[in-house]
Amino acid sequence: MTGTDGVASGEDHSCVVYDAGELVVGPPEHAGDADTETSTDPDGDPLEIIEDAAFAAVDGAVVAVGPTEEVTREYPPENADEAIDAAGNAVVPGFVDPHTHAVFAGDRSDELEAKLRGKSYQDILEEGGGILRTVRATREADDERLLENLLSHLDAMLARGTTTVEVKSGYGLDVDTELRLLEVIDRADDAHPIDLVPTFMGAHAVPDDTGTEEYVDHVTDDQLPAVASQGIAEFCDVFCEAGVFDVEQSRRVLEAGRDVGLTPKVHAEEFTRLGGAQLAATLEAASADHLLHATAEDAAALREAGVVPVLLPGTAFGLGEEYADARTFLEAGAPVAIATDFNPNCHSRSMAFVQTLSCLEMEMTPAEALRGATSAAARALDLEDGTGTLRTGAPADALVLEAPSSAHVAYRFDTPAVDAVVKSGEVVRS
Repeated sequence: MTGTDGVASGEDHSCVVYDAGELVVGPPEHAGDADTETSTDPDGDPLEIIEDAAFAAVDGAVVAVGPTEEVTREYPPENADEAIDAAGNAVVPGFVDPHTHAVFAGDRSDELEAKLRGKSYQDILEEGGGILRTVRATREADDERLLENLLSHLDAMLARGTTTVEVKSGYGLDVDTELRLLEVIDRADDAHPIDLVPTFMGAHAVPDDTGTEEYVDHVTDDQLPAVASQGIAEFCDVFCEAGVFDVEQSRRVLEAGRDVGLTPKVHAEEFTRLGGAQLAATLEAASADHLLHATAEDAAALREAGVVPVLLPGTAFGLGEEYADARTFLEAGAPVAIATDFNPNCHSRSMAFVQTLSCLEMEMTPAEALRGATSAAARALDLEDGTGTLRTGAPADALVLEAPSSAHVAYRFDTPAVDAVVKSGEVVRS
């Protein structure tokens, strides 16, 4: 067992979760948490699991994890502020969703029928639908409506086990609305148990009646300085795709973002292989996301540069497209993170369902998918505090499942297998 001596006293909040049939700690520790995510043996065990286990948390952080008898001897459940008897069920780290567009207004459910009639994503966008339709609705919505919408989505995510989520702007495409969206993300972070990681994505689409080069100038010269002055966003993302922003335009945006302190992320190789993955590698971005048309050469470049590939099977599911090739990235030794890509065109707020798709459609094992939804996903957000694990010192974000094994997360796709959610050492859903 790892832990610290003594029992919490004073105003420290304590929590003990005990009698777990199995407790998923995180990736194997033999190479260290950060290194493990970039040097995992594809034939090795992707997770460290302790049977008949418990963890204790004090003041929001894990202070002990190990066999129930040892943890509860040092941290008796009856002395804790909160205690959960897992009753032989599995306990896993809280899910980390590293790619969403969760702040928006409007509804695009009618576009499903258009897709069923054979219209492509690009067709709908060219006809004024898609992203630009959401942009119009979002610009018209006031901040309170946007906040209410976002908090509602976060409630749904929390109920399904997500405890940390990245949220992008990008439905404003002008200075004022982009700043409003980032402010709403910041307000939601203060108001909700889920931790939010804000990303600026002014380069999400090109507004009506604006040339692409002109709009890139607007992003780099006007939006980015304002975003930097606001001080909320942590990342800068760009939709590097044919018909949106080419590689050089994407490079300009990301380098300008990096110059004002924002770490690059790239929407890459979703509909075509344009070169976004290689750009992400060159810029040493935090992640390259989508990657449906990425190659083994791209996987090797990302692995060498330490860029996390983030795969979004819910997007392929919703569009009826082929799925990304997860095994190519795993065999290259790269970490593979997975995410919902929750947005008006991909209305999934469940990281559990994403794990199901990852197994059934991308040939990942349940353990690989769980790692992709926890520790690897945290790495895609540059979170180096142990988020996505239950190691000593990590944030005490955990899920008690109503199932004996963590494999039930991916196996059970009718309803989430989540029975209780612990966030920062406090029970927030039970």
